[in-house]
Amino acid sequence: MGPQIPPEGVAMEPVRHILPAGTVLWRCHEERYAAGEFNPTVAHEFFKGSRFDPTAKDPYPYLYAALDPVTALSEVLLRSVEFGADGVRLIPWAQASRYVLSAVRTTAELSLVDLTTAEALAAVWQDDWLIDTEEYAGTRYWVRVIRERCGDAQGLWWTSKRCRPRNALQLFQDRCPDPPLDPRPGRSLRLASADDVREVNRLLAPVGAVVSVPEE
Repeated sequence: MGPQIPPEGVAMEPVRHILPAGTVLWRCHEERYAAGEFNPTVAHEFFKGSRFDPTAKDPYPYLYAALDPVTALSEVLLRSVEFGADGVRLIPWAQASRYVLSAVRTTAELSLVDLTTAEALAAVWQDDWLIDTEEYAGTRYWVRVIRERCGDAQGLWWTSKRCRPRNALQLFQDRCPDPPLDPRPGRSLRLASADDVREVNRLLAPVGAVVSVPEE
């Protein structure tokens, strides 16, 4: 569907996915952020940035996560990574070493806009373009439309493009309770650590990916 103008004067009635309080989430985030810290960076309206990043027209801190560590890693590390001659996707350690894999737990029930089915996408006037396209300027615009029309939505819930059929999610800090997440001590892996990278590679092996381990 992609490029279109959202209808005016029509109520948007999204399908909701309720994330229970106490749900453990995994996120792969830059090390400069704490496990439960939201990213305040605003993306350019047209260039760079990720699928549902905020822009200057609707700035808010946000956080991407998943229900399992493999999906969290795949969403961040497997973007545009091709399979090599050996049938494995090699992720350069220099790229991966900026990240940490962390577990957090929700402190309250959260209401997310469901984007996982044809019916749920139709409810926000979209189709699978929204969760599959690489035209992120359009998807960033559409999340702004969703936030404008659904003032109580606390985030998004969709099918991961890089780890189907598992789900990914984004939380809007300005719509969540404070604090929305409780870090899980001892449940993190630093990709700057050779030992931790080996554990990450064990997780990534079933999806045909590996982070290059630094030489000791």
